[in-house]
Amino acid sequence: MAEAKIMEAAFEEVMKEAEARGVKLPSDMMEAAKSNGLRKLFLLRYLDLQGSVWPLGFLMKYCSMLRNRMLADPSFLFKVGTEIVIDSCCATFAEMKKRGKDFWSEFELYLADLLVGIVVDIALVGMLAPYARFGQPSASRGLFGRLQHACAALPSSVFEAERPGCSFSVKQRIATYFYKGVLYGSVGFGCGLIGQGIANLVMTAKRNIRKSEEDIPVPPLLQSAALWGVFLAVSSNTRYQIINGLERLVEASPVAKQVPPVAMAFTVGVRFANNIYGGMQFVDWAKWSGVQ
Repeated sequence: MAEAKIMEAAFEEVMKEAEARGVKLPSDMMEAAKSNGLRKLFLLRYLDLQGSVWPLGFLMKYCSMLRNRMLADPSFLFKVGTEIVIDSCCATFAEMKKRGKDFWSEFELYLADLLVGIVVDIALVGMLAPYARFGQPSASRGLFGRLQHACAALPSSVFEAERPGCSFSVKQRIATYFYKGVLYGSVGFGCGLIGQGIANLVMTAKRNIRKSEEDIPVPPLLQSAALWGVFLAVSSNTRYQIINGLERLVEASPVAKQVPPVAMAFTVGVRFANNIYGGMQFVDWAKWSGVQ
């Protein structure tokens, strides 16, 4: 327990070290340290990350969502970056092959899809990433307050590792799958609505200027958005939960602890394979639903 937390007796020493590095702890970390104590690991990681080059040091100070995820998993940004690069490269290759000679004339459609895809990638990784939890959740009254408290107590993903002061029951892990499915579905529907809406507007505007017999039908907006929502809630949610569990096993293995690049290589490989499989599966779902 002494290694897991730094209580008030050791808090002064932490403040001295922070002042020596010219770092000021955020208010939520300060309050947690004064009341219940902080994990030594989180404190040391925060002090190290504050000294990072811009913009990471700046974001660690002013973006608590990123900060808390980096404290719980230092490889979080690597996983987000890997997801974005792999998805963007695969999407670009698929778009060039699909559009052929019309790629540059339809570049704005590709760009809209790419930007929406990046937002989805960040959400897919970020919503399942473990994060440092400071202080006690607010004790709101009423049904909404109880639901909020129950959701805050859930793990980030089904297979999130337990740590000092943070344990989860089997029921909570099962509930997490469905809760994240709702979140994934909401993101999928919203991004599908925006992405397909932009594409439909561009397609309609072009056809008002110049019509062609080779024009394909404009995809139905709501049906396309609903497909994205269902696909992310069911397929993506399941696949990314499994990926998180596999990454956790590899990162905890003796080999990865001795040779960290092993875990990084595994992340690249498993996420690349997942992207290829997910892309093919989405095409099948789109054909079954009549969207494509």
